[in-house]
Amino acid sequence: MIQQSINEQKNNTRVKIFKALADPIRLQIIWYLNYVNREITCGEIDKVLNISKSAGSYHFKILREAELTITRKSSREKYVTLNYTTFDKYVIDFWNYS
Repeated sequence: MIQQSINEQKNNTRVKIFKALADPIRLQIIWYLNYVNREITCGEIDKVLNISKSAGSYHFKILREAELTITRKSSREKYVTLNYTTFDKYVIDFWNYS
């Protein structure tokens, strides 16, 4: 019973991850974060990808909930970085398919 619950949790996590990665804009966000390889503001990504602040907020929320990114808030700014731990655990060899 406990093992089944753990497997369900892992499957729910996998579903969130793959749904998050199924969107072209979110993939662009992921690739950009990997390219710059540092923590950056959400606004910087919005400008680079030419998306509105509200669209960016929506995509960042999906990525954060899937644990693909880590968001840190400092006063009014939000900073985003990749959560490589999630990629290493659930999306093995993701970076080798560029």
